Amino acid sequence: MSVTLTEAAARHVTRYISKRGRGVGVRLGVKTTGCSGLAYKLEYADEVAPEDVVFEGHGVKILIDPKSLPYLDGTELDFVREGLNEGFKFRNPREKDRCGCGESFRI
Repeated sequence: MSVTLTEAAARHVTRYISKRGRGVGVRLGVKTTGCSGLAYKLEYADEVAPEDVVFEGHGVKILIDPKSLPYLDGTELDFVREGLNEGFKFRNPREKDRCGCGESFRI
């Protein structure tokens, strides 16, 4: 099992953690919500919990709770700028469908 992030995502996370003055990486997970059933959760993490599964890429730690890992296996986290918008993008090969508003997905 693995979860990765692009250089662009790693640069963004590193810059943000530096501005915050604390943090060990990002915590990625899923929650039940939306039209299709699941939505991504992403937050900055200040510590590694004992149950976290830890992946690292480009010097950034990605922390995932064990319940979310089967839904996220193979996912690549990217940071993209499209016109005036910018944000994280999830490339999950396990996604079968995504709702029209882009808020949730189905495995």
